[in-house]
Amino acid sequence: MKYCSFCRADIEWRIPDGDNRPRYVCSSCDSIFYDNPRIVAGTLPVYEGRILLCKRAISPRKGYWTLPAGFMENGESTEEAAIRETLEEASAPVELGALFSMITVPHISQVHIFFLAQMPREEFSAGEESLEVRLFSPEDIPWDELAFPTVGETLKLFLNQAAGPHVFDIRPDQAIHAGDD
Repeated sequence: MKYCSFCRADIEWRIPDGDNRPRYVCSSCDSIFYDNPRIVAGTLPVYEGRILLCKRAISPRKGYWTLPAGFMENGESTEEAAIRETLEEASAPVELGALFSMITVPHISQVHIFFLAQMPREEFSAGEESLEVRLFSPEDIPWDELAFPTVGETLKLFLNQAAGPHVFDIRPDQAIHAGDD
């Protein structure tokens, strides 16, 4: 951000009066522009004991497997975002269940939220952001080909039958292995 969207003056990176951290602030009208974490919402879709995974057709991590998920849009709930992303990436209608995991990823300013979801029928296909979509038995999950640590940790918790919701952070300087004791 270079210019104020209100008065077009230059933007500065500084601590505004009465605040405790640097923000983008207009040098003229003092408008503050907050830069907050992005929410990624998705599902852990299950059909007859198998888990639906999508092989990514886009960066980052193109060609790796993930749960269907994506950035939440303005004006939608986390539940609506999870259902929409599952339809977009896997063309899979789901019956949304409870929140299963909420994982904060501070170093990339994201929060990943996954809901349990039941697939009422074996209906799915690759959407525009997926190269392939497949149901995996627990023993066939491609652990070395998972796109993101949040997906791996969510799958481990689910397979260890750990009741949710699970709330934790993943940071690059600490190893997190949810469900490992």
